[in-house]
Amino acid sequence: MADDPADLPYRPCVGIMLINRDWRIFVGQRIDQTVEAWQMPQGGIDPGEEPVTAAFREMEEEIGTAKAEVIAESQDWIPYDLPPHLVGRVWRGRYRGQSQKWFAMRFLGEDRDIDLQTDHPEFREWRWTPLSELAEMAIDFKRETYARVVAEFAPLFPAEAR
Repeated sequence: MADDPADLPYRPCVGIMLINRDWRIFVGQRIDQTVEAWQMPQGGIDPGEEPVTAAFREMEEEIGTAKAEVIAESQDWIPYDLPPHLVGRVWRGRYRGQSQKWFAMRFLGEDRDIDLQTDHPEFREWRWTPLSELAEMAIDFKRETYARVVAEFAPLFPAEAR
């Protein structure tokens, strides 16, 4: 690990804002967290993998389904830094945080298609949440990222669902 975490690179990653037909967003509660925090599906991009391909793969790996279509992609990559106590513990100390490409996706399946008992479960429970509550539900070091994602994708939502 570098002496200064600021010298470390960001891990390339995708995030998925999965939106159901009621304009609510999928969030899961991570298995490895003890705090009351929820997150949208996300994960690293494999070498040579296109971000959109990674998004569908991560969704399948984390929630057991990829029944969705892309309706928007974030204009920029959105980085976040890990808090100091996690740098060196997460991803074998190789990264200072993640730089994320976000996709807004319309969920085309039914709730029964969502299955958290995947080969490598990451969530212990899930629910649909309104856009207005999303950023506040995230763990503190991801709130700014979630606020940026909400701001960018909010125009996709009808006014009554924002």
